[in-house]
Amino acid sequence: MPTPVNVAVIYYSSTGTVATIAKAIAGDAERAGAQVRLRRAAELAPQAAIDSNPAWAENVRATADIPEVSPDDMAWADAVIFGSPTRYGNVTAQLKQFIDTLGGMWQAGQLADKVYSGFTSSATAHGGQESTLLALYNTIHHFGGILVAPGYTDPTKFVDGNPYGTSHVAGQGDIPVGEQTLTAARVQAERVVKFTRAIKAGLAAES
Repeated sequence: MPTPVNVAVIYYSSTGTVATIAKAIAGDAERAGAQVRLRRAAELAPQAAIDSNPAWAENVRATADIPEVSPDDMAWADAVIFGSPTRYGNVTAQLKQFIDTLGGMWQAGQLADKVYSGFTSSATAHGGQESTLLALYNTIHHFGGILVAPGYTDPTKFVDGNPYGTSHVAGQGDIPVGEQTLTAARVQAERVVKFTRAIKAGLAAES
């Protein structure tokens, strides 16, 4: 029997692009044999701001059934795949706020030796996708986590061109997630599950 693997896909999405990618990654990880929890970061924006953007308000309604993330999801997971749109070349406040609640777990060593990866979206091709993922990965180093990025490990990565993680150019919300992004999501999810399983099995064999 293959080693069981728990994958938490934890994301924040305002207008729905990152939510779409998160659902795709969660499905791909399940098809690769993992147990998966799909979780969203709590919304911090005022209701007036949400209501002012129809796509934002619709995404809040459409994803209301997805549970909000809690520290228990981090404890459960063997691998965590974080998703966030770019905000000034960085992760969103909503995702960062959740990460910042994990100090106790970090101090207790409960975030170490897990696999981590990330995905993102931006309005423009050079709107901070790489810097957002690299900023996210700074946190993983502090956790003592094991970073598993897609790299150029599959021929399709030379099409989407981002070795740091799945990313999508959404324009002003008028460019839907398509086959190129979905393929990148699959490659990343399968790679995360593959190496999480190998690392977990190897650590178990040593104990």
